[in-house]
Amino acid sequence: MKQVFFSMTVLLISYNCLSEHIYTYFGLVICFMLWAKTIFHTENGLSDGFGRAVLITGPGAQSLVEEGSDRVKVLKLDVTKDEDVCLAKNFVQANLPEKGLYAVVNNAGISDWGETEWSTAKDFQNMADVNLFGAIRVTIPFLSLIRASKGRMLYVSSILSFFNCLNMGAYSVSKRGLEAFADCLRVEMASFGVKVSIIQPGNFGIATKILHKKTPQDVWDEFDDARKLTFNQKYIEMACEYFNSLCTSGFKDCSMVINAMLHALTAPKPQTRYLLVSWREMFFFYICPFLPTFITDSVFHASSMYRKRKEMLYL
Repeated sequence: MKQVFFSMTVLLISYNCLSEHIYTYFGLVICFMLWAKTIFHTENGLSDGFGRAVLITGPGAQSLVEEGSDRVKVLKLDVTKDEDVCLAKNFVQANLPEKGLYAVVNNAGISDWGETEWSTAKDFQNMADVNLFGAIRVTIPFLSLIRASKGRMLYVSSILSFFNCLNMGAYSVSKRGLEAFADCLRVEMASFGVKVSIIQPGNFGIATKILHKKTPQDVWDEFDDARKLTFNQKYIEMACEYFNSLCTSGFKDCSMVINAMLHALTAPKPQTRYLLVSWREMFFFYICPFLPTFITDSVFHASSMYRKRKEMLYL
């Protein structure tokens, strides 16, 4: 741990000293990440999970009934309702195996897209009520059971928690808040031997079907006259085409997410974060949190969609 702290301190100092030599800084960041990855892989291992219960929010109930074993118990749990959470806790306590509740996997989530000016405060609230407050609502009542077993808390976030994406403001707000909550919880729970991990999936749109498809007319019909004077209908069509393409692209199954969850649940020293992107994207997303803001913003300024957007807006 002292070595990691020292290395990170060196990186922070190096950025201040080498801000004019950005490629040198990138090299230091990459070397550090590869070194940390090597250290982690030497500590992998599995622990005994027999007789332990795991609560998972969000998976499809029908598929669990059809494909799950007789040890799987399905219960109704709307994470936006306190009464559902209370009933779920009573159900879990009544059906605990001998070693108790070992983990809670906060997997429930929703997604939608749209520019901030197209949205309302209610849109942001609805997103946060599931993705952020839903996880908080589930976490707090079950913490005493997790502490008793010195277990695990898992949170399914997204790369959009740290990577700012056009048209994904409400979703990013909810996931960034979720990670802040999980980070604070990890520090608090360490004293009790409880480990907290965050899963950061990339584009699993085709596998999860989480991103809603919209038609240009759906979006246009919700605009008032003032918005129609700013946003070109051609841009709406382009945005819909782009985000609908995300629904049919990316990873075709959730095996990477499931494997990350299994590791976070069973490894003696799980990662605090599991970044799940393609190998082509891995380099960028590993260094993205360390990059200066003007660099990450320039990714959008250089994209063809951003340029076309600016040309289409009625400025």
